[in-house]
Parts: sequence; C-alpha cells; structure tokens
Amino acid sequence: MRLIASVTITACLFLASCVSMGETPISTVPHVDLQRFMGAWYVIASIPTFLEKDAYDAVESYSLNGDGTIATTFTFHKGGFDGKLKTMRPKGFVLDHDSNATWGMQFLWPFKAQYLIAYLDDAYSQTIVARDSRDYVWIMARTPTLDAAVYQALVDRVGRLGYDTAKLRRVPQQWPEPGPASAPRP
Repeated sequence: MRLIASVTITACLFLASCVSMGETPISTVPHVDLQRFMGAWYVIASIPTFLEKDAYDAVESYSLNGDGTIATTFTFHKGGFDGKLKTMRPKGFVLDHDSNATWGMQFLWPFKAQYLIAYLDDAYSQTIVARDSRDYVWIMARTPTLDAAVYQALVDRVGRLGYDTAKLRRVPQQWPEPGPASAPRP
C-alpha cells in the first residue's frame, strides 16, 4: 500500500511538473546557505497536495547528507490533532548549486518534483517554497505561529508569485511553548 501511495504521489507531481513547462518561471532567492536552512520548519499554510489536504501539526525537517543530498522528513496528523501520524521521507537534490534554491524532491526514483525556494527572510525563520506550475505552495516558519501582519505579508508574496491565494489552507498547529522540549518530530 505504501508503494502504491508513493507511486501515485510521484506520478501526480511529475505530471504537474510537465504541465508547468509553459508557465512563467518563478524567481528563487539569490542564495540559500544550506546549513542554515536545515532543521525543522512548521508548515503554516499551503496549497496542499492531495495527501496533505487535511494535515494538522505539519512539520518538514531537513538534514544535509554527506553526499550533498537532503534527507527530508515530512510529518503531520491526518484529519485532526489526534489523527493518525503520517510520515513521508522524500530525498532532496540541489539542482542549482550557484543559488542552492532550486531542488528536486524525490518521492520515488527516478522522478523529482520541483521545489523552488522563492522567499527566505534574512534570519532563516520564514520561507516560501513554490513551483512554476503554481499548483502547490508552502509557507513555512521556524515557529508554529506567526503574527497576523507577518502571515498576511507572506500570503501577499504568494499572490505576487502568481498563485490564487484563495486556495491557501492555513495548517492548524497546536504545540506546547516553543523550546527544545517541544521541538518538532524528526
């Protein structure tokens, strides 16, 4: 069953990538310091894939492998805070080593879904990950919540990238006080 789900995800993302070939490319940030980007990111909002439409407490964590690939762990509770914990472990590949901002995310070999770091604040505390096809987007932060004005500014950025922001879904996050004891699941 797990293999079927992985094949389905990969096929959908691959087909969506093919459709994006006629789209205006999204500009990425000029440079990503991969060491600083690694770690846990709370998914604050997204235009989700079909698998994460009902995600709660969604967290994406990155770790740089010795070979330059990126070990990725995406976890969330399905359907509610007490829902079944789902975990995906795609592998990331930096495709543009000048900027480190264009990745391929591989759920199933040999397909790599497009992953563009379209925004990253100077403190590496907020990011927007986008795709040229403008089918999926993720607003992520190092904290599970954002000030309303900061969140709205990120939504506005997503709109300027060419997305329909009415499709954004705020991901419910419910965590104890921030700190080492409440760090997201690996």
